[in-house]
Amino acid sequence: MSEIPAKATESEDPSDGARDQTAASAAATGGALWQSSPPGSMYDYIKVASFSIGPGGLVDQWSLRAEQLFGIPAARAVGMDPIEAFIDPDLREQGQRKMAEILDGREWTGVVPFRMPDPPEGGRGSDGLAEVYVMPTRTAEGEKAAVCIVVDVRTLRRIETDLAASQAIFGQSPFGFLLLDFDLRVRRVNQRFANVFGGSPDDHRGKGVFDYLPRGEAERVSATLRRVLESGDPITDMHVTGHVPGSEERRHWSVNLYRVHSGSGRPIGVAWLATDVTSRRAAAREAAAARRNLALLNEAGARIGNSLDLETTARELLDVVVPGFCDLATVDLYQGLLTGDETPPGMADGSAELRRVAIASAVADAPVGRVTETVKVGAVHHFPFNSPCADALRTARPRAVPAEEGSLVQSTLAVPMVAHDTVVGLVRFARTKGSEPFGERDRDLAVELAARAAVCMDNARLYRREHERALILQRSLLPPGDPEASGLDIACRYLPGNAATEVGGDWFDVIELPGHRTALVVGDVMGRGLRAAVAMGELRTAVRTLALLDLEPAEVLSALDEIARGLGTPGGVQQATRTARQPRDADLSEVYLATCVYAVYDSVTRRCTFANAGHLPPVLVEPGEPALMLDVPPGMPLGVGGEPFEEVEVELPEGALLALYTDGLVESRDHPLDEGLHAFVGALTDSARPLEDVCDHVLNTLDTHHGEDDIALLMARVQGLPVDSVGDWTLPREPRSVGRAREHARAQLLDWGLEALVDTTELLVSELVTNALRYGEGEIRLRLLLDRTLVCEVWDGGLVQPRRRRARDTDEGGRGLQLVQLLSAAWGSRRTPRGKTVWFELPLPGAEAVLTDPAEALLSLF
Repeated sequence: MSEIPAKATESEDPSDGARDQTAASAAATGGALWQSSPPGSMYDYIKVASFSIGPGGLVDQWSLRAEQLFGIPAARAVGMDPIEAFIDPDLREQGQRKMAEILDGREWTGVVPFRMPDPPEGGRGSDGLAEVYVMPTRTAEGEKAAVCIVVDVRTLRRIETDLAASQAIFGQSPFGFLLLDFDLRVRRVNQRFANVFGGSPDDHRGKGVFDYLPRGEAERVSATLRRVLESGDPITDMHVTGHVPGSEERRHWSVNLYRVHSGSGRPIGVAWLATDVTSRRAAAREAAAARRNLALLNEAGARIGNSLDLETTARELLDVVVPGFCDLATVDLYQGLLTGDETPPGMADGSAELRRVAIASAVADAPVGRVTETVKVGAVHHFPFNSPCADALRTARPRAVPAEEGSLVQSTLAVPMVAHDTVVGLVRFARTKGSEPFGERDRDLAVELAARAAVCMDNARLYRREHERALILQRSLLPPGDPEASGLDIACRYLPGNAATEVGGDWFDVIELPGHRTALVVGDVMGRGLRAAVAMGELRTAVRTLALLDLEPAEVLSALDEIARGLGTPGGVQQATRTARQPRDADLSEVYLATCVYAVYDSVTRRCTFANAGHLPPVLVEPGEPALMLDVPPGMPLGVGGEPFEEVEVELPEGALLALYTDGLVESRDHPLDEGLHAFVGALTDSARPLEDVCDHVLNTLDTHHGEDDIALLMARVQGLPVDSVGDWTLPREPRSVGRAREHARAQLLDWGLEALVDTTELLVSELVTNALRYGEGEIRLRLLLDRTLVCEVWDGGLVQPRRRRARDTDEGGRGLQLVQLLSAAWGSRRTPRGKTVWFELPLPGAEAVLTDPAEALLSLF
């Protein structure tokens, strides 16, 4: 045979380990060494073939494995020259020399190329490489012969690759690797395992699981190993805890277990692959804690501060932290903060009075007093100067509170509640025995939770202050008590929203006008808060001013519309006037929008004129009739501009009930406006009952949703002036009408029993009728009205309004209106559809007003 590319190798002697294995096998079989190998042995995996060469250099024996390797049956192979049969012709000469050496008694090992015989059907046989071990021997007759053991090189290379891969995985792995036999004894460990547990890899042979793990953990792991051996099912990511030699640190490993088989599939033990996950678990715990803290902060952001109430905010904080963060918690707020003191709460030494506003406990069957002292919710107290709690308030820094003897608490944090650099109170977080004590991360989280709650409480405090101020402003702008009006019985109700809602812009007003007329106003500024209340006050003032000018209702609303457009612009009313001429789709972001209904009632004619600016329609209840909503053109809200307002005049029967209101009475989030209007109309069933009772019945019947919005309700019952309280005369346009006017006035006053007012009335009537003759047009009308005061009106067809001037000493006239101003309680003029009316008013005898004597008034003018 050829030596090309043969490479001589040395055979390895059986190692001590092999002898140990042989001894162990003998012991396992009762001492019988000569026994057949079990199926699936190493020889089955390597597939060793053999044949022998006789003295003549020809094959005389051929094994079954040789038949499989070379593809030649024994009957054919016996008697063949192996060199001639299997070696390439170019190498046969060298092969003959090598065979001669072997037959001379020399051993040889090498890799030999061979070629299988040509197949019978034609063609050339395949080539291959074989690892050959040739051993010289002698026959029984003493002739030289040889025995050949052959292994396919491809099988050897595969075994070599598998061994190299196994060595790389086992020996070079950064993970701990063990191989356990069927007795759960270590057969082999890698260097990584030895580095962790000490010694060399050989030092660990024969050890068991109990040599590495605590007893309880070792028993659990042993049971798992046996289950893997029996079932063959692998176990992945099993958590194992223990200690390494020389260290008390608790270590954690992630272990994978799987049953190991030989190349032929025979189970030979269990492989143990361990990864140290101590740092990973610590990082995971940190990450989990961070996620929990973040989730807690997110929950705090969502749940704390929704009520704008200090006590409710404190309870919301405790609902978040107990039991998610601690087992017990209390909240104390400075007493000055709760009473509305504007000075910064607290004292420099941290001993100011506090009120306990909230307590929460997650400890079952444990009195709260054992862990939160004896201070109950609502109690006022203070912390001693040297206590950790007082120090936390004093320094605005969290402090740990030592556990008291016999207390269930093992760890407590006193955390000041700081908002905008001001301490507003203190939160104490406590954990009971059995819970993990507070750490540095917990301290930071507690500070953040307390800070968030403090900001919410400070916002609630500021909101409450603004709400109270706006409420004071709003109430100061409303009519005091029940206003009075000529020919009307009036009752009103104003209910502000609760503390959880901002102050609105609802308002109502009752304005007395000349001629025993009355203006009734109800309005609502859109929006909420202090700015809405201020805008409401400005509009209410403007309404009163415009009403005293005695403008028609539509004119009043037109002027209010321009004023509303000026409330949100720097240029005021002038800018609003220019803006009102712009298209309707102009930007309204800076305009205060408001709705308003304005009505003027004349007690003499019992006629009421309505104008509406986007407000809800008035409701009228006639005696014996069901309530109905008046058909008043809705108009556009104030501040929109560009649209004229319409008027509607309605005659109100005696005893009729008129109701004006805002949307808070009839609209809410829970039911639509139409449903609320229907309920309101249905509540006005008995118009004859006292007005105060009617107001109470309406508020008690309707569902106002506990102050969801401000409510304004103005109700008036019609009581027109009696016919005998009115004196009305028409006078021709001639000089003698002055004397007739005085005669009518005297006779009417004597009929009413007002002798004390005769002289003054005659004088003033004479002046007004004289002016009407001199400066007016058309016939003259004189009207006297008696109600709570005496009103005298002189009508004419002229459009020029009277103007009071100061007469010089040499002037013969020009002192009439000065005299009217001196002798009357009030006077004025107003336009009418057919001219103007000049009027004056006198208090009735017994009233507080004191009138000037006519003679003295005349002397004072000269």
